Amino acid sequence: MISFVDASVLFWKRAFDFQGRSSRAEYWWAYLMLVALYVIVLTLGTILSSIPILGAIFGIAILAFYLAAIIPSISIGVRRLHDTDKSGWLILIGLIPIIGLILLYFFCQRGTDGANTYGNDPYGVASSDVFT
Repeated sequence: MISFVDASVLFWKRAFDFQGRSSRAEYWWAYLMLVALYVIVLTLGTILSSIPILGAIFGIAILAFYLAAIIPSISIGVRRLHDTDKSGWLILIGLIPIIGLILLYFFCQRGTDGANTYGNDPYGVASSDVFT
C-alpha cells in the first residue's frame, strides 16, 4: 500500500509520465491531496480578495496552480486506466457531460493482477498472492 505522502510526491514526480500503471491507492491519495490544496488555495484567495493588490496577485497564483495541476491530473488518470487494462485515450470520455461519470467507475475498479498490456503490477505482486 502507498501512503498519502508517497502518492503526493509521485503525483508531481510522474507529472508527464503517461506510461505504466498507477494503483487505486496512488490515484485516490493524489486526488485527496489535490482537493485539499484546492480548498486551501480557494480559502486563501477568498480571504485575500478583500485586499485589492493581494487579491489580484493571488488570483494569478490560483490560475497558475490550476494550470500546473492539469497535466499531472490527466497523466495519473491515464495510468489509472492502464492499471485496469484500458486505453488511456478513454480519459477523453471525461469531456462528455454525464457520460464522463463512467470514468469514476473505471477509477474505482481493481487493477488487473500481475502484468498487463501496460506494464507490471504497481504493487509488484499479483493480488492473489497477497490473499493466500
